[in-house]
Amino acid sequence: MTNGKTLLNVKDVSTAFKIDGAYYDAVSDVNLTVHNDEILAIVGESGCGKSTLATTIMGLHDPAETKISGEIDFEGTDLLKLDETGYNKLRGAKIGMIFQDPLSALNPLKRVEDQIQEVMIYHTKMTEKQRHARVIELLNEVGIIDPERTAHQFPHQLSGGMRQRIIIAIAIACKPDLIIADEPTTALDVTIQAQILDVLRDIQKENHAGIILITHDLGVVAETADRVAVMYAGQIVEQGTAEQIFNDPKHPYTRSLLRSMPQRNDEGDELYVISGMVPSLQRMPKHGDRFAPRIPWIPASAHESNPTMHDLGNGHLVRCTCYQHFYFPDQVEKKGALQDELNGD
Repeated sequence: MTNGKTLLNVKDVSTAFKIDGAYYDAVSDVNLTVHNDEILAIVGESGCGKSTLATTIMGLHDPAETKISGEIDFEGTDLLKLDETGYNKLRGAKIGMIFQDPLSALNPLKRVEDQIQEVMIYHTKMTEKQRHARVIELLNEVGIIDPERTAHQFPHQLSGGMRQRIIIAIAIACKPDLIIADEPTTALDVTIQAQILDVLRDIQKENHAGIILITHDLGVVAETADRVAVMYAGQIVEQGTAEQIFNDPKHPYTRSLLRSMPQRNDEGDELYVISGMVPSLQRMPKHGDRFAPRIPWIPASAHESNPTMHDLGNGHLVRCTCYQHFYFPDQVEKKGALQDELNGD
């Protein structure tokens, strides 16, 4: 567990979107903490609410179409009580965000240097000369080989990996205390992914920042995260250190995600596939275990009617008691077949 200072405390946060006049929860009663000097990964399939939680923290939802409740305490300020002016003072200065798609996040008509300088012009009193020096420093920091040349280029002249580095440079330009990285390695090849993750780790160590890393890639989580929150259908279903989640997973969803990862020693075995899909917002169950329909072999009596988080000790939390009764049917069959073989049947 981290001993760092708590930067962010998300308490009972729900985010609902208006669809045909009614509100539907995309995020339900989420509780999370983020400390400085740590990387918290939020993992889950697409549609689980990870990016919605990130944009809720950043205050990027239209109040006319969204209903948000709970509390988001960032360094003593409840973000949900801020107006747009208050949020603008924090975004970029205290909280930076690395967006999923760098091509749509960057302005195609502005040179790289101008886009990185924007946040400095808004939040600092640097001179033009100081800003230029900072741009070159940032481009070096994120691993750009020829920073002077790149600073004068447009986004379309850069590769996907370079554009992602520019987005990171913008996010860290004012040395924020908290960085939210939403799928920062999506659509990048494995080599570039590793480089981007190295950049994030270096930034976290150098600036003592807290990082929320949103991803569906468990390999990325295993390499990078200190703590992990597993999200399913808008709820956190398990939380713990990376070691707890990977070595001693409890919730059926966590175990299913981990089993669906390709393993080196599984040659010839079929890849495990989680049956079913994440429910749409309109079909999201209001009561019971939201993952229950995807593990129908577990009896209804094993699930709580109103699943709550259970503390297993050392910061390891799991939703619902169903984890105590969970098993993979094919593993039971294999075990039975092996026992029969040993018995000579």
